[in-house]
Amino acid sequence: MLGQTHMTKARKMTDVTKDVVLRYQAAIDAGQAGDADAPTRAQAEAALAVLRAWAGDVSAEEVATLDPLVARLIPGQEVSNYPALARAYPDAFEVDETYRATMPDLQNGPSSLIKGAMRQIQHVGISNFRLPIRFHTRDGDDLTLETSVTGTVSLDAEKKGINMSRIMRTFYKHAQETFSFEVIERAIDAYKADLDSFDARIQMRFSFPMQVESLRSGLSGYQYYDIALELVETGGVRKKIMHLDYVYSSTCPCSLELSEHARQFRGQLATPHSQRSVARISVLLAPHSNCLWFEDLIEAARAAVPTETQVMVKREDEQAFAELNAANPIFVEDAVRLFTENLQAEARITDFRVIASHQESLHSHDAVSVLTEGETFASESLDPKLFGTLFHVG
Repeated sequence: MLGQTHMTKARKMTDVTKDVVLRYQAAIDAGQAGDADAPTRAQAEAALAVLRAWAGDVSAEEVATLDPLVARLIPGQEVSNYPALARAYPDAFEVDETYRATMPDLQNGPSSLIKGAMRQIQHVGISNFRLPIRFHTRDGDDLTLETSVTGTVSLDAEKKGINMSRIMRTFYKHAQETFSFEVIERAIDAYKADLDSFDARIQMRFSFPMQVESLRSGLSGYQYYDIALELVETGGVRKKIMHLDYVYSSTCPCSLELSEHARQFRGQLATPHSQRSVARISVLLAPHSNCLWFEDLIEAARAAVPTETQVMVKREDEQAFAELNAANPIFVEDAVRLFTENLQAEARITDFRVIASHQESLHSHDAVSVLTEGETFASESLDPKLFGTLFHVG
């Protein structure tokens, strides 16, 4: 019956040459005695001759309508059969489950599709996925802040990849809730299950506003602090981490003493050099401890190094700031040790890391220092661009 169906279609083809049709019919007749479900090579060659003869006398669109693959059988036109595609966006088209089942999904393909070394990947996911998130403040209010989310999971060696959109979809399920580490934990549970992964991490970065009073004038303004909350699960153990960038002024003790020497011994006016400086403080929260509020960590940093940059400033505030810097001259080594002293006194914190960068006004390079306590942040290697991220853009 297969040969008869092809013969019927062949007879309808207007300009197919008679000898091709006759050869095709002869091949069909020769194969009648054999298995009807198993065409012979002679039949296949005859059918190919019919297709080529027909395709040579019709338009490329007609070939594509029959089957775009037909053109690949025509000598010299192996890639010229691209069908005439619709160029208008199909507004009315709707995707149903049947159609969705036909769509390719390369990321969830077999391990045979893996490129490169078949090794476990520790982190794979998304970065800088932004959405508005509500946060609690220490005084009981809620703030809605634009938040940048980084979400990653581990990937087994034999798995091709993950569906990135699942991380975003899972996070959106919880986006209307007031966020705390407990809510982040529910989100991480959900996308670990969705992505069938054993390790997972979520980090949320945002700029937290806090009202700060001026030193002497009685004015106040909002200081913005770059904060990140991070939940890490590795080997079934979860860690809650908070990061804070604290921006302050650092007056060089050596420069201060040299300036005073010039005044005392030579009557020469001189000013010590100071610079905007940044400390990135990362702390591991003690399990089952009371909440460490954002404001708590900010105030601990301010108590350690009180020369925080100012928001609202009148003349009396500027003078006070000069006096405050003179009372607290610090090298970068002093800074990390002062922050450490206050962090060690905080029972809600276990491991921590302090990275300080004093962006020199004397030198064309920066002075930097790193101090860690505990295993969480210990590292023998540094990100080559680490200190380049410690710039506060006003």
